[in-house]
Amino acid sequence: MPIKNVLLKYWGYSSFRPLQEEIIQSVLEGKDTLALLPTGGGKSICYQVPGLLNDGICLVISPLIALMKDQVEALKRKGIKAIAIYSGMHYEQIEIAINNCLFDDIKFLYVSPERLTTELFKVNLKRMKINLIAVDEAHCISHWGYDFRPPYLKIAAIREWFPKVPVIALTATATIDVVEDIQEKLCFKKKNVFIKSFHRNNLSYVVYKEEDKLNRLLRIIEKVKGTGIVYVRNRKKTKEISDFLKKHKISSDFYHAGLENKIRENRQKAWMQGTTRIIVCTNAFGMGIDKPEVRLVVHMDLPDSIEAYFQEAGRAGRDEKKSYAVLLWENADVISLYQSYEQSYPEPEVIKTVYNALGNYLQIPVGSGKDQSYDFDIIEFSSNYSFHHIIAYNCLKFLEKEGYLSLPDKEESFSQIHIKVSKENLYRFQVEKVAYDKFIKILLRMYGGLFMDFVKISERDIAIKNNLKTEDVISSLEKLNNTGILTYLPLKTKPQIVYCTERLDKNSISITKENYHQLKERAGLRIKSVVEYINNENRCRSTYLVKYFGEKNAVRCGTCDICLSRNKTGLNELEFDEIIRQIKPKLKNSGLSLEEIISSVKNVNADKVIKAVQWLEENNKLIINRETNKYIWI
Repeated sequence: MPIKNVLLKYWGYSSFRPLQEEIIQSVLEGKDTLALLPTGGGKSICYQVPGLLNDGICLVISPLIALMKDQVEALKRKGIKAIAIYSGMHYEQIEIAINNCLFDDIKFLYVSPERLTTELFKVNLKRMKINLIAVDEAHCISHWGYDFRPPYLKIAAIREWFPKVPVIALTATATIDVVEDIQEKLCFKKKNVFIKSFHRNNLSYVVYKEEDKLNRLLRIIEKVKGTGIVYVRNRKKTKEISDFLKKHKISSDFYHAGLENKIRENRQKAWMQGTTRIIVCTNAFGMGIDKPEVRLVVHMDLPDSIEAYFQEAGRAGRDEKKSYAVLLWENADVISLYQSYEQSYPEPEVIKTVYNALGNYLQIPVGSGKDQSYDFDIIEFSSNYSFHHIIAYNCLKFLEKEGYLSLPDKEESFSQIHIKVSKENLYRFQVEKVAYDKFIKILLRMYGGLFMDFVKISERDIAIKNNLKTEDVISSLEKLNNTGILTYLPLKTKPQIVYCTERLDKNSISITKENYHQLKERAGLRIKSVVEYINNENRCRSTYLVKYFGEKNAVRCGTCDICLSRNKTGLNELEFDEIIRQIKPKLKNSGLSLEEIISSVKNVNADKVIKAVQWLEENNKLIINRETNKYIWI
């Protein structure tokens, strides 16, 4: 089937977005391919189309459980068989998923990189007919990347089992160093990169230094009509800012990872449908969301990196209509950013101490706990062992990156059941155990597919529809679980933590000093780039961003706050840059009067030189010594 027919049949589009078709064709030709497409560029289609066209299973490796679940559900809605295996799943769920891949016509298998290190999975993966290996969020494989995850380095090893299967690596943000590193670490047979320009003609980047952020935000939202996202760093502020907007008659709601799944789903749906205009959120919101008509993205706090900022800001204007990405900051934000950076990299000995305390808290013996899920309250844990909860959390996140632990999203807001025995054995059980017969018939009548896989259920719905008490339904399910007839996975109401390896002795935890310090140093450089971006008062915002990602010959956007200010001078980009090129070295060495500046600039009209000097003075690039009447470059 032609690739455009696949696109039309399953996605309803008659044409591809820029570069998608070329990337897909490269993969279908069996070439290792790196696709660098900014947020909203349609990365998933680049592996899903060839995965559908070729016989066998497309193996998708992703670090984000929530995104895996969303992708699987989206494919299922299109009638495409897809499945995911991730930390925290019951061993029977994993077993069923693997069997479906081996004996059913599953087309997409989503796994975390940690899963590739488990013996059970490796043994069964070798038996699967893999047609493509897709590595999502591929920047995670690089030490140079802003979200390096050591388990990603294990991906290349599986290529030996599938020597003829191509790899497609996908990311939205990668510098030149990361682009090279991805191809090397994934053992590309030949370098092959498709990069869509990072320049967004329709997106205006604006930075305001502002102490009264709330009222500035209000003015921005009142001026820019349409849907918007407001990003903040902590959960408490999401509600505070949303309440502030509501108080001023703006349709708003808040979103963060600490909310119940159902609440998050409802708020996301209301925003997607336009019922809610503004969503105030942490960076937990936005991954995998494709809403084209977002007119405004505002950051109320400084991001940790240009990569993260570009990805989040890029959620505005995917329909290519005029949109705005606004960043509000004050001096205290820079201090907070560096404090957060220091807290994000606790010393290796502290990380090991937290790991050891966690094992004691959960009462896991050394050598046990692998693939087990445990209820976990980080506040209680931190209090018990006198850790600052932010330091403890960052230690756990570091251990997660190293592949020792997993901190899954909140569990699904449904209980699940799976009938383990055959239909014949179940019937025999019903005859022998008459007391269970009626209840089993209720389950079979209300839910299909119970013999095939785990099915989501509601104990409350079962009770209401059959005039039963909810506690009696739960009791009956627990009893059937104990008989071995079915497996009952009740809804987990507490946060979970999963051990990806058996618990190790504290001294066996490997956090190499070189690796740790390199990561910390590079994170420091990324923060420095953020601070440089907000303090920049001369270079076009868009030019700064695209050059950060290695694009050469970037041109001024003409619409960011810097460009709009410079446009008032009446100078074009070449004229303005030429004036700066000529006067900056002279003004740094010694002061010049306005007349001396004018006479020193060659091939530019005097009026234009005056306008450039005025602009540079207004934007704090030049100061004038009132005693000598000479300008000096700051």
